[in-house]
Amino acid sequence: MENSISEQLNWRYATKKFDTSKKLSQQQIDGLLTAIQLAPTSYGLQPFKVLVVSNPAIREQLKAAAYGQPQVTDASELLVFATYANYTEAHVDEYATNIIATRGVKPAEIQGFVDTMKGTVKGLTQEQLQAWNTKQAYIALGFLLQTAALEGIDACPMEGFDVAKFDEILGLADKNLRAIVIAPIGFRADDDTYQFYKKVRVAKEDLFINV
Repeated sequence: MENSISEQLNWRYATKKFDTSKKLSQQQIDGLLTAIQLAPTSYGLQPFKVLVVSNPAIREQLKAAAYGQPQVTDASELLVFATYANYTEAHVDEYATNIIATRGVKPAEIQGFVDTMKGTVKGLTQEQLQAWNTKQAYIALGFLLQTAALEGIDACPMEGFDVAKFDEILGLADKNLRAIVIAPIGFRADDDTYQFYKKVRVAKEDLFINV
């Protein structure tokens, strides 16, 4: 299993050219979305949303806002990770309601946990909350990338886009959201030369420090 994981992680790369004729099945899409859903986050709050953008016209607009990068339109699917522009205690209450319904516990049983979460939220500025929530979204992005690699699906995490234009095109301000990173997913084109490049990584003896 370890060898299989290593092989697939070596196989993956940030795909620059997707095969427009190959599309993910709904089962494959659902599997990747499940990986995002099950990713760990601080307290389990999942303080972000993921937009699955399928509309070709919207993706053309997003491509222009991503400086013409073809992955945005050529990949089978486009995922846009977005965090809350304004994160409040109300989001904690929504999570608490979900815990109560899912686990069948009484509100009093989790009140201490809820108070801890609210204390964290109240103790941070919106700028700090944005940074914190962005980290949580990137954990989910990592789960997406690894799951895609294990399933033989290509992906390309991208930060190179105009956030304000993405927010405008997708109407994110009305949803109290702000785009932070995108991930086109699909299948590599046979002539994408980047797939043939050897990975350049820091040697393990230089990367890891034993204490």
